[in-house]
Amino acid sequence: MARSYFLLMRRSLFLRLFCIVLCAGAAADAATGKVIKVLPHLRDLEGRHMLTPSLYDRDAYQVYLRQHPEKRSGLQFDVQWKARGTAAEPLKLRIELRGTAHGNLPPVTTLERDVKPGGWFSHWISVPLTGNDYKAFGDVTAWRVTLWEGTRLLSEQRSFLW
Repeated sequence: MARSYFLLMRRSLFLRLFCIVLCAGAAADAATGKVIKVLPHLRDLEGRHMLTPSLYDRDAYQVYLRQHPEKRSGLQFDVQWKARGTAAEPLKLRIELRGTAHGNLPPVTTLERDVKPGGWFSHWISVPLTGNDYKAFGDVTAWRVTLWEGTRLLSEQRSFLW
């Protein structure tokens, strides 16, 4: 009698572990993603956002470009992102921007890029807003960067004013 009880308990435990392994395997197939870091940079008339590879110089040059709007040619968002697993639908990185209001409502625009999941490491992507689009939009007051798998939101980063 005691032996049959232990066999029953062992079978029950085995079935539970088997179900957990199956559920974990199914969850591993789904794509997971994260927006890690967003760096908005102004671009000068030559398309540069910094003059030297120094981070200090980059920040100083960004201050200079903010103080001299006539020297700007656009805006560039450098986004660090990561996605793993098998995506059932294509992945999109979407950047939504709000500008300075010149009337009743501020201008709003959306920039999108298709991305592909890529293993264990993160990736950087640059998304520019330049030319007539930048001139028509004006200064950015708030932004939001999202990573989508089809219609499913995977991750989000946003500015303080969003």
